[in-house]
Amino acid sequence: MYDYKEPYRGDINDFLFKPKFGAGFQHLKVEIGGGENSTCGSEPSHAIIRNELKNPVNRGYELWLMSEARKRNPSIILDCLPWSYPYWLSGIFSQDAADWFVSFLDAAKKYYNLKLDWVSAAQNEMGTNRDWIVHKLRPALDAHGYRDVKLQAPDDDSEYWQIISQLSQDSAYNNIIKAVGYHYINGREPWTIDQVSGRDATYEAKNSGKPLWASEEWGSGKEWEGVGAMYMARLINKFYIRDRVVKTEIWCPIDGIYKGLPWEETGAMSADQPWSGHYIVWPEIWAIAHTTQFASPGWKYLDKSCGQFSDTTWKGSYVTLKNPETQDWSMVICTDSVTRLKVILQNDLKSGPVYVWHSDAAEQFICIDTINVLDSTFSYPLKKTSIYSFTTTTGQTKGSRVIPEARSFPFPYRENYESYKEGDIPKYHSDQKGSFEIFNKPGHGLCLRQIVPKEGYLWHGNSDIIRPYTVFGDQGWTDYSISADVFIEGGNVEIGGRFADQNQLTYGLILDDSGTWKLHFKQDVLATGVLKGFNKLKWHQLRIDLKGEDIMVYINGKHVTTVQNKSLDSGMAFLASSYNANYFDNVLVSPLQKRLKK
Repeated sequence: MYDYKEPYRGDINDFLFKPKFGAGFQHLKVEIGGGENSTCGSEPSHAIIRNELKNPVNRGYELWLMSEARKRNPSIILDCLPWSYPYWLSGIFSQDAADWFVSFLDAAKKYYNLKLDWVSAAQNEMGTNRDWIVHKLRPALDAHGYRDVKLQAPDDDSEYWQIISQLSQDSAYNNIIKAVGYHYINGREPWTIDQVSGRDATYEAKNSGKPLWASEEWGSGKEWEGVGAMYMARLINKFYIRDRVVKTEIWCPIDGIYKGLPWEETGAMSADQPWSGHYIVWPEIWAIAHTTQFASPGWKYLDKSCGQFSDTTWKGSYVTLKNPETQDWSMVICTDSVTRLKVILQNDLKSGPVYVWHSDAAEQFICIDTINVLDSTFSYPLKKTSIYSFTTTTGQTKGSRVIPEARSFPFPYRENYESYKEGDIPKYHSDQKGSFEIFNKPGHGLCLRQIVPKEGYLWHGNSDIIRPYTVFGDQGWTDYSISADVFIEGGNVEIGGRFADQNQLTYGLILDDSGTWKLHFKQDVLATGVLKGFNKLKWHQLRIDLKGEDIMVYINGKHVTTVQNKSLDSGMAFLASSYNANYFDNVLVSPLQKRLKK
């Protein structure tokens, strides 16, 4: 998404964050990058080495995204959470880690004048540590001017609600933790609204006085039913009715993920074609808008006006919220079958007019009616498998923009990195481990450099990804040539193609700092050799031609081997490196050149 040109990038941000235009997200939690894979990519860190801690670097796009969100909604709540951590920390629950959190807030303030509202005091889905929070993180925040930044915990996906009893027995801990959040409290696969997961909030949690959050949920917003729009709307209602959960966060807000990477087509809308400007506003944007365009933080749920149409299913439900300052109210309804709604207004709620907004599989977010209420009572027929919002408020809109047509990834593809400035992340590259950024190499000029010097603290489930690499291109690419100039500072470098497995790089040519080269497919070595007269202090050109089952390798313009392997016939291109400051330049992916004679 970050690579889109204006005005399309701004339009996408409007659909995400602009109030009463699209989804109108009211809370944005970003990743504190650690330079390691966190699911479908690797986020660069503001402090990759210890020396950057007190002068954090503006890397990646998360700080930029927060700034764009706040431009559109000055009241948006900003939050952050790490998945991985740089290698130099003495531990994930150490003073180093606390200082690293503080440094992220410093970077937000320094580069974008942003003040965050919350910090998720945990490692994503790996729990938290009471002593670290009480004796290290909270004091570090306070000492650096962040007393107003609140802490949420444990942001875990296990041991549901156990923190509540810990807080009730520990006044110091209880005073610091201002909200309690858990992931996937509805359960994971099969991702159905009526599954019984045993994760619902306990009586103690609901009566603890702490705001309860569903701090990560998931869906694929392109669908109406299944795990799409209806599921998300039903989930938001269910969480309040069943659990008294007042905030539902989704991972991730937008599918900016290449096809072929884990969890692509996840989110409320899609923006994975920056070269064309094409994006798709999925139905889930409007399912979310049925809540966010009709109630804001500070509105209160009316418990007696929230419930299920049938106690046998969560497919049909209703919640009602009011603005305590104006007595405006909104009711959000999800239906399963045809039914009739009857509303009796009490307690000085506004009597109208009441505006009716409707979404179903055929058409989303349409104002279909205005009700003039008589004697504080009205009834209304409801269609099946629909979302409704009844409201006394105005100003809601179904935003629209002109969206360019989709186009394939540019081919041939050439990148010499000359159009960037030092520290930029290059367009269309998607780092999967480590971090790659533009560097001005003395005597050479602008090129791409891998900047993480040592493997950091990994997020669970990502230990199979063994080396820094970045991908680009089209999963539909079949026969093509990829070449790049490389400079080896240490360890080794690699180029490759037909990428298909995040954990095991496919056809790749590795050259190390001794002049040894190796052609591999995943773990299998297909060919190897040593370059005569290799000079480590010079740039070298690597090239692989992929034609059917023929894999042809060239180094410095000379053919070194051809092997036959028919394991895989299509996929993106990639660049990889050991944990060293190695360099790449003049990347070219093109139709196959005339094959050289052996």
